[in-house]
Amino acid sequence: MGATAVRLRILREVHRDLDACTACKKMHGPVVHGPPVLSGVFLLGQAPGPHEGKLMRPFAWTAGKTLFKWFAENLGVPEAKFRDTVYMAAVARCFPGKAKGGGDRKPDPEEIGRCKPFLVREVAAIEPDLILCVGQLAISEVLGDASKKKKLDELVGKQFQATYHGRTVDVIPLPHPSGASPWHRIEPGKTLLTRALRLVGAHTAWIAATRD
Repeated sequence: MGATAVRLRILREVHRDLDACTACKKMHGPVVHGPPVLSGVFLLGQAPGPHEGKLMRPFAWTAGKTLFKWFAENLGVPEAKFRDTVYMAAVARCFPGKAKGGGDRKPDPEEIGRCKPFLVREVAAIEPDLILCVGQLAISEVLGDASKKKKLDELVGKQFQATYHGRTVDVIPLPHPSGASPWHRIEPGKTLLTRALRLVGAHTAWIAATRD
């Protein structure tokens, strides 16, 4: 069995273990993950929304439409191709439920910790070179505590390097495409988002992953 086949087998084993996980009692299953794509590009979101579990794929609802529109309009990669060529994961893999004030509840540190071993195994199997962090929680999980003190204006539109679960990767932060925040629709967010997408499009891992 070749190295690629071994990595794919390992990734499928991770998915089987994810599917069987019921560790977080406040979470609403089922577990959501994308297909076992071996890609140099790894997208990390926050957590599934209320509809993703029904459709069994990440970013399957309104926020996803916005996210995929960014890549289609700016980089010429439509949703179907994106899903086929980019590995999609999240800090937490089940819907956390609604927050008291409305909106989706952020996963708590214990829930994030229970999902982390799966991400460790995914990164080891996939060996990504570029991580696209969608939203501030994902950004802080990859770039560390220092990024928590920074606003999106200081993070989006730039490329960073980090060590994520033992692998040195390039990191391009993106805003969350949720309709709850207007940041990506107004300045300076619009300009910074365009700048970030240009960085994605110029990255060798993206070019290799999306090459026809």
